[in-house]
Amino acid sequence: MKLASLKAGRDGRLVVVSDNLAWYADATHIAPTLQAALDDWDHAGPALANLATDLAHEVIPMERFHEHEAAAPLPRAYQWADGSAYVNHVELVRRARGAEMPESFWTDPLMYQGGSDGFLGARDAIPLADPAWGCDLEAEIAVIVGDVPQGASREQALEAIRLVCLVNDVSLRNLIPNELAKGFGFFQSKPASALSPAAVTPDALGDAWRDGKLHLPLLVSLNGAAFGKADAGVDMTFDFGQLVAHAAKTRALSAGTVIGSGTVSNRGEGNSPGKPIAEGGLGYSCIAEIRTVETILRGQAETPFLQHGDTIRIEMKDAHGHSIFGAIEQTVSPVD
Repeated sequence: MKLASLKAGRDGRLVVVSDNLAWYADATHIAPTLQAALDDWDHAGPALANLATDLAHEVIPMERFHEHEAAAPLPRAYQWADGSAYVNHVELVRRARGAEMPESFWTDPLMYQGGSDGFLGARDAIPLADPAWGCDLEAEIAVIVGDVPQGASREQALEAIRLVCLVNDVSLRNLIPNELAKGFGFFQSKPASALSPAAVTPDALGDAWRDGKLHLPLLVSLNGAAFGKADAGVDMTFDFGQLVAHAAKTRALSAGTVIGSGTVSNRGEGNSPGKPIAEGGLGYSCIAEIRTVETILRGQAETPFLQHGDTIRIEMKDAHGHSIFGAIEQTVSPVD
């Protein structure tokens, strides 16, 4: 089952979307918003699944689904906590700013609590007031959970996952070092993130969803050129069950909490940092990684951070080449 929120008010209008992302059926008679559905999932979940079946059989009214008309599936959420499950990424970006990586990072997940009061839609612009801030994309996977009790086990956490989506976790790299030096974590350096047009139930992902991971390449392009195709199921040190359980260690999680994977990142051959796609590698899911690799190999970073007018695209396709979540496609724009 695929769910989306069409732009309407602050919280969108809930719709069920066809598997091929071509059609939608209104679902507001079941729940007006996705958050309302998550709050009453025992009732709303099966009813939405039945509606999805009716849509697939074309026995109910349906309309064309246009991704640019979609808000984020959760335009605002009660909580957004982003992990760093791909420790290869953590190692590279810390190396770029001269920070050592503690050994505990391989056994205890990193996680920060970001702003969830407003997620960008998949085709909304990335507002950037000052290009000197070092705007970067970060292509990620995220899960949306139901209620999770405090102290939940990994197995309980996996059972609580209701939906899976893609994320562009926008980062302002040049603001991060001074902000982290204060010892209180990210804030100004982490503006609004964007979610994919559709969120998908784990069962609809088939064999690609297993062991709490999504085993498919995450496709990233920058200004129309292929930039990354790292496999989200490879080199993921902590699976989503572990990430959700980590978030719930000392607090219960409310239905509608979004938990991110962190930037998807694969190592290269022989445990190397990896190569750009143009050089036969899997590329990168953020600019910071390629800048680190350039610095290691050639002594300085060469790839600039995002500038006004740059366009990024993040998408994942199934084994038949069909888009699963729709595409995040955003252009960096000045702030009026």
